[in-house]
Amino acid sequence: MSAGKPIATLREATGIPTGKLAVWWLLASEIVIFGGVLASYLMFRVRHPEFGEFAAHTDPRIGALNTWVLLTSSLCAVLAHNAAEMGDGKKAAKLLWMTVGLGGCFLMIKSYEWSVEIGHGYTITANAFWSFYYTAAGIHASHVIAGMCVMAWVATYAARNAELQRVELVGIYWHFVDLVWIFLFPLLYIAK
Repeated sequence: MSAGKPIATLREATGIPTGKLAVWWLLASEIVIFGGVLASYLMFRVRHPEFGEFAAHTDPRIGALNTWVLLTSSLCAVLAHNAAEMGDGKKAAKLLWMTVGLGGCFLMIKSYEWSVEIGHGYTITANAFWSFYYTAAGIHASHVIAGMCVMAWVATYAARNAELQRVELVGIYWHFVDLVWIFLFPLLYIAK
């Protein structure tokens, strides 16, 4: 055992490093949250054909742009992990900061989109579709913010070539957030 490292980062009782196991447990709980929201949305969508009329007021071009932004951010996270694997913490940190920046870009686009929709009277209280829309997208946006905060924290360590294993862990979380968006985009923007 190396000095200065907590035992929890070294113990592998399951054959999986403790940090990675913790991230996967976190994601399992997140699947329950997003799965519940998406399953509820789908049940309502099947029973209420008017959802298609309301969904027609979302802008698929903005949704597609945000999809591109998040997929690009995932690429940066993958490249950061690769740099960390090579022991290049400075490069990993730069790529993590790019991921954070793209997350911020996603949120700015989402804020613009919401301001336009709310300006047209499509608020969370307008009807069930808009309630699901803002709830699902809002929960997702809160996860983007959380991911950005953790990624910034990991980037500060990576820049010093410290705790580089965390780059992979935050990347796993970020990919999950992107994957959730891949489900939300067609359900909220395309399926009319």
